[in-house]
Amino acid sequence: MEKYIIGIDLGGTNIKAAIFDAEFRAVVERSDATEAALGPAHVLARIKLAIHAMLAESNLDQREIAGMGMGIPGLLDPEEGLSIFSPNFPGWENVHVVNEMKETFAFPVCIDNDVRVNLYGEWLFGAGIGHRNVLLLTLGTGLGSGIVVDGSVLYGETYSAGEIGHMNMYREGRPCRCGSSGCLGRYVSAVGMVRSFTEELEAGRESVVRSWIGEEFQSITAQMISEAYDQKDPLAIDIMNETGRILGFGLATAINLLNPGLVIIGGGMSAAGERLLAPVRETVGQHSLRLSSGACSIVAASLGGKAGAVGAAAYAARKVGLSSAPETRLAAGNIG
Repeated sequence: MEKYIIGIDLGGTNIKAAIFDAEFRAVVERSDATEAALGPAHVLARIKLAIHAMLAESNLDQREIAGMGMGIPGLLDPEEGLSIFSPNFPGWENVHVVNEMKETFAFPVCIDNDVRVNLYGEWLFGAGIGHRNVLLLTLGTGLGSGIVVDGSVLYGETYSAGEIGHMNMYREGRPCRCGSSGCLGRYVSAVGMVRSFTEELEAGRESVVRSWIGEEFQSITAQMISEAYDQKDPLAIDIMNETGRILGFGLATAINLLNPGLVIIGGGMSAAGERLLAPVRETVGQHSLRLSSGACSIVAASLGGKAGAVGAAAYAARKVGLSSAPETRLAAGNIG
């Protein structure tokens, strides 16, 4: 009997889910609103409904599922199957996701951090194919990261390796939910860039964006800043360049420390493309070790919103020992 694998990418806005065959071709995929504000029990129920719907649509029985991988935001214990804390999910503390899923499904279930499953996706199936030293950054509401060193994903003592977003960039900078201040993610993220832009408007600088939003500063988005940049708006250009420079300084430190051959920039904010990446590369070239930066390429992610689900499935495939997983991809390193 051919075995299939399920991948779930839980986001603050959407639950992205898919069933893959043994060659990681999507048999069925879907996206459903997370409705995180209604609490963890509601979110988990929505995930279960999505899985039942996919099984029905693909005419598959639970016995044909080899396992399921789930990417969960925040801090977690993947060995225990416990989501410890997820900052953007109200009431989401010490939620035993695996036990909750086992009440409904007979196949094995495993969880990992949402950024790491995106890393698996891009590393094994996207921009990172063929590389053994990779750093993935996801730029969205915040800044997440995942790391591959010598073909192995780094986890750390508390499974929280890779928190580059909490690298201190300013001794007394913007306060962060982590309890510190001046963290990289408070400046290099969609929220951070919008805040930088808004602060300049409030200080009296002019921008074409003002003609779009009036005094409703809360409606400013990162996409608006990109559009203003394309119209050669001086403020948008300054903010985009400054955001890229700050990220470049952070990456220079990470590149010196980890010596990756590839840095992949993903997440919604990566849509800024070369507007953002050009100043990043320039700053890295000026402020990291020449040997390290010379061997490192900085590129945009290639899978977009599909990376998380396929990465979660690949993670689960290795955890359950799915023998038919493509060796050219999964043999590249150690998963879990």
